[in-house]
Amino acid sequence: MAEKVQGPAAYFPSIEKKYAQPIDYWLTELDKVADQPHMKQVDYLKTEHGLGHGHANALVAYKLKS
Repeated sequence: MAEKVQGPAAYFPSIEKKYAQPIDYWLTELDKVADQPHMKQVDYLKTEHGLGHGHANALVAYKLKS
């Protein structure tokens, strides 16, 4: 049995489905604001791309950990 994905990556399937872009696209978008604090990056995804707070936060948290 496959191990269940946990943490920020658990949101990835729903992010890809809802926003019709692969996760790599969003991680590359975050490169544009990589010098900003966590919440500024979240705000960028929300205001510039229309992501919901939870999805934006999951992407930023994942990016900052990697």
